[in-house]
Amino acid sequence: MRLPPSPAELPKRLLSDPAFVHALQDRDFSVVFAMANGTGISFNRIAEACGMKADRVSKVAHGNAAVTALETIERIADGLRIPGALLGLAERPWENPAQTPRLESDDGDDPMKRRQILRGGLAAGLTGTALATLNTTRQSFDEALAASTPADLPDLEAAAESYGYGYHGQAPSRVLADLVTDFANIRPLLASPQPVATRIRLCRTAGQMAGMTAIVLHDLGGRRQARNWFATAARAAHESKDRQLHAWILAREAMVPLNYGAPQTAAHLAEQARRTAGTAPTAAATLAAAVAARAYALARQPDQVHNALADADRLMEQLSGDQRADTWFGHCEQKHHVHLSHALTVLGDTRRARESQHRALELSAPTSTMTRTLLAIDSAACAHHDGDTEQACRRATAALSALPPDYRSGLVHTRAMDLYRSIPAQHRRQPAVRDLREVLSA
Repeated sequence: MRLPPSPAELPKRLLSDPAFVHALQDRDFSVVFAMANGTGISFNRIAEACGMKADRVSKVAHGNAAVTALETIERIADGLRIPGALLGLAERPWENPAQTPRLESDDGDDPMKRRQILRGGLAAGLTGTALATLNTTRQSFDEALAASTPADLPDLEAAAESYGYGYHGQAPSRVLADLVTDFANIRPLLASPQPVATRIRLCRTAGQMAGMTAIVLHDLGGRRQARNWFATAARAAHESKDRQLHAWILAREAMVPLNYGAPQTAAHLAEQARRTAGTAPTAAATLAAAVAARAYALARQPDQVHNALADADRLMEQLSGDQRADTWFGHCEQKHHVHLSHALTVLGDTRRARESQHRALELSAPTSTMTRTLLAIDSAACAHHDGDTEQACRRATAALSALPPDYRSGLVHTRAMDLYRSIPAQHRRQPAVRDLREVLSA
């Protein structure tokens, strides 16, 4: 197989420099890249030739990263035209072109011409050129299947896991900026040929990050953008063949219409998530049942509410430890009670709603600003339902006033506005109701 000319071929004098040769023998690429750069070859050119990122080449050159993967070392040898022996590798194909079968024509990769060459060689039997061609074709495919994992993938997977722990006191807008920046690093990897297992991991990570981006957008009030990101997340999850991730994305997507006045659409998405998750007790299945209960409550379908709540409670009791993780991908007890609080509040079952609110607050971390505020608004709605509208408005006003500015929009504002709109017009001149309206207007 003929290799294209290297855009970063090293000067011959460098390959005879004792310091450079010693660095090659030690595979000290910090020195190799620095000395190559010293001859006028930019880090961008080295990166292009070796199939690496320019910032990674720069980090290696400055001693802040290392190269250990054999596949990367081979790419460096081929990209910089370093003879294999200097790096402890076998002779590279470009070192002795006469011994390397050429499967490409001067005009590029021509399948018809390759077929003719192979047929001509096979006419003489399984010897010589034909056998070498067969071996080269098979070996190149084996190398593609066994290609090492891209260096950035483990970091991206770790980043997705880290984001899954939620806001941790950070403003949603800041989390969003970080998420989207890391998500953008997945695209170049997906655009390059990857082994099947690696592509599955990339798609799974992309689905997780796109789904979390959609969640933050939803919390900030960007429902249209959230739907678009959920669609991207669902496509990535589908390609990853991870049904539980796909179900989780559908259940989270259902919360967009749920919180913005379209409960029937939310119920449809939640039921789709339940079907995708299956009957096994998983975090995604439990979340889907809980979201379905909330949607049915808003749609005034009490029978379906009770059935979905019963399923959610049953699944919750059976969840394993890892499925109960307190992350966006898990379904911990605190999160379960947050969903139950909303469903039972809307249903008018204020006694059970308050029990869930109390338990959820017990389990909430002090940094769970948005969660605690939503629970406070549920508590206020229960007070209004039980006839104490003045107390309800005071609680909601206090909860909103205590929030940092970045948290006073989106979902929190919508839920508080729902409470205000439920107050009969004849009560809206009361001081506590006016105070709530002023906070909402601000």
